[in-house]
Amino acid sequence: MKIALDPFMHRHLTLEQLPSKVAELGYDSIELSPRADFLEWFKAPRVFPDRVKSFKRALSDAGVGIASLLPMYRWASNDEGERQAAVKHWKRAIEIAVELSVDTMNSEFGRGPHPDKGSCYCCHTGAMIEACEDAWWRSMDELVPILEREGINLHIEPHPEDWTETLQPSVDLIRTVNSPRVKFLYCTPHTFYFGDDTVAMLRECADVLAHVHIADTFNHKASSGLRYILNPPGTQARVHQHLNIGQGEVPWDDFYRTLAEIGFDGIMTACVFAWEDKADHSGTFMRTEMQRYLDTYFT
Repeated sequence: MKIALDPFMHRHLTLEQLPSKVAELGYDSIELSPRADFLEWFKAPRVFPDRVKSFKRALSDAGVGIASLLPMYRWASNDEGERQAAVKHWKRAIEIAVELSVDTMNSEFGRGPHPDKGSCYCCHTGAMIEACEDAWWRSMDELVPILEREGINLHIEPHPEDWTETLQPSVDLIRTVNSPRVKFLYCTPHTFYFGDDTVAMLRECADVLAHVHIADTFNHKASSGLRYILNPPGTQARVHQHLNIGQGEVPWDDFYRTLAEIGFDGIMTACVFAWEDKADHSGTFMRTEMQRYLDTYFT
């Protein structure tokens, strides 16, 4: 099992400074999420040979590897020009993974077109869901053969506001791709969007589960429905948190016990984003807590 840190809260550091910081916090792997000087959100990668070379040197010096690269492009946009640009950026991101000797990438199913180009950015109408799914399949038709040729794994998660944000049909979509390179990512801070039964959901996705994101969140569906008061009434905003373990309502004992029962041996990434003023403390706390649960249920 690889234990990684998503260093988003340390994005003020340069690429060359990141590996030593990750090692200092107790990790030997990075899950490199979007940042302005590498895989930028929705835009072409800001990557060139000297940047790759200096980053690889810093990784080697710190004894840290890259567990996964996380690109975010609009590959499910029903705006065909936007989708084609996303696929072009994906192809370059795959090349970068190969250059860095990284064998895994992860991403989200996607939130459809840029908000200026669609009447329903969050994809929650039937027509938009269909259009986004069709666009995603066109992108997968282009990208999966490249991933298979290059030996790159792709782990995909449903995200609140995506065209699919629940465990099903997401898991069946992964199965339908029918590639040994394309697997499912279970993101614990999205637990209460995925469904209602953590144990049942982990068992359901066990055959395609390769990656988990670890952070806590509150159950937005709890109590009277007024846990979060959002304005204007009826807004479709999707609320969730990425907190330290123990600060929300994810059932951690159930989660780790079930992971052990299904034989999980993939990537486990600390993905806390809530405490930028306490980023170092959060990173070390999460590493300790994840290990404590692993020692309890995986021995």
